[in-house]
Amino acid sequence: MGKRVIVDPITRIEGHLRIEVEVEDGKVKNAWSSGQMFRGIEIILQGRDPRDAHHFVQRSCGVCTYTHALASVRAVEDALGVTVPPAARLIRNLMHGAQFQHDHLVHFYHLHALDWVDIVSALKADPVKTAKLSENSNNAAWGGATYFKLIKQRLQTFVDSGQLGPINNAYWGHPAYKLSPEANLMASSHYIEALKLQARTAKMHAVFGGKNPHLQFLAVGGVTCVRDLNPARIAEFLHLWKETQDFVKNVYIPDILAAAQFYKDWGGIGGTTNFLAWGDFPGSDKEPESLLMPRGVIKNRDLKGVAMADHKKVTEHVTHSWYEKGKAKHPYDGETKPQHGDYDTKGDIGGKYSWMKAPRYDGESCEVGPLSRVLVAYAKGDKAVAKVVNDTVKKLDIPVTALFSTLGRTAARGLETIVVGDAMETMINDVIELVKDGKANTYQPWEWPTKEVMGYGLNDVPRGALGHWVRIKDKKILNYQYVVPSTWNLGPRCEKGVPGPVEESLIGTPVADPKRPLEILRTVHSFDPCIACGVHVIDPNSNEVYKIRVV
Repeated sequence: MGKRVIVDPITRIEGHLRIEVEVEDGKVKNAWSSGQMFRGIEIILQGRDPRDAHHFVQRSCGVCTYTHALASVRAVEDALGVTVPPAARLIRNLMHGAQFQHDHLVHFYHLHALDWVDIVSALKADPVKTAKLSENSNNAAWGGATYFKLIKQRLQTFVDSGQLGPINNAYWGHPAYKLSPEANLMASSHYIEALKLQARTAKMHAVFGGKNPHLQFLAVGGVTCVRDLNPARIAEFLHLWKETQDFVKNVYIPDILAAAQFYKDWGGIGGTTNFLAWGDFPGSDKEPESLLMPRGVIKNRDLKGVAMADHKKVTEHVTHSWYEKGKAKHPYDGETKPQHGDYDTKGDIGGKYSWMKAPRYDGESCEVGPLSRVLVAYAKGDKAVAKVVNDTVKKLDIPVTALFSTLGRTAARGLETIVVGDAMETMINDVIELVKDGKANTYQPWEWPTKEVMGYGLNDVPRGALGHWVRIKDKKILNYQYVVPSTWNLGPRCEKGVPGPVEESLIGTPVADPKRPLEILRTVHSFDPCIACGVHVIDPNSNEVYKIRVV
């Protein structure tokens, strides 16, 4: 009989997720990813006005916010044959870029960094040595021995109070932590500074979007913020963008490089096989040719064989999901018929064990997200992406193939933040030129079709490839389906029994101490899950059960 270790809850993710793994000889032998929350918004949308769909779908999550709304209006516009004006496209892109900047910073510092940084170890740090380390590793606008002494005192007060809040019950002292006390103190200070910045970065959404979360400026046909396209509002956005991008280049990227030097072995852990990116940030109404982040699919890690991705090749499987039995279907014909049952992970494949469906592209399980986007862009020869990738692997003295890993996934998120952030400056300048030329029209009128129509909206959001599909008849939604990044990444096995990307990535992961499975959290968190709950670790060598709370 085996040893069963229950880690509950996994925090620092959004939603309800259960990961169950089987450990044998110190490594993960098998894994199951279970979404523990039923959403059902597709059902709610049936019969509603398509113009309202984006208001409903963007409330799928309070973290992703704008991304679902953007995919939704694109789907409805595709069905209606609407092309939005250049100013509307640019403002949409800027709001999307702001989402990338905000989301990636929050993920690295506040959701993922504690898998690599031992905050309690920072209490042993020498502030003088920490100041020197900081001067040599980044260009932060703060620092000095006095500053780090104050940070250390703040951490000590926090620990002495016994109320550790978000850093409570972690695996402090775990042998998998490799940073020095000084590096941990420096990283802890950046955690705090990033908390301050994220509130300011979020304001970019409010400048043109009206609020954050759940922006209010989108409309089928364009955007509603034409009165905000004035010098004062544009200057406010530009200032917030620059402040954020400076932090990305001067602190975020140096932190990734500094940490990666100590965790190079993770360049061979947590990888997957296939990668999909819908791409995003259109430069004109010609898609996918004009996309800043290109569209493509990579199979079997073959960077030379990157191909154009086609939404028609997407199907969703429910063999291992809590829905009525049925064949794999394309989202246009997709059904959402919940049928909850027992949680069953018996055997190598298991029965039904998740609320998530299992998306497949051309029959294959595909990872989506920052790593997929960077790999597709790199494989297609994108100059901006190639530069940041080549510079990074050179500095770390690792091969490009090391990107196929948990380390690569974490690094790719930072690298694309540079690329997207830099491109935003050009977008802002383009908006300014349209305003100067009196061409800042932000809405395209349209008419209802007289027959049934269908359309799709693809975008690539911080967590990965997102697609919405809609069928409209008599001005009402006949069917609506959307396939989200965390479904691609964290979905269960398909009808062929092939594991989803997270399940695949966990297999082979070393686990030094099943009572403290930090290594599992590193890989799971690297996908930035938008669901959450618990991790269950199984070892076939005993019956012992442990319950551990983690952050």
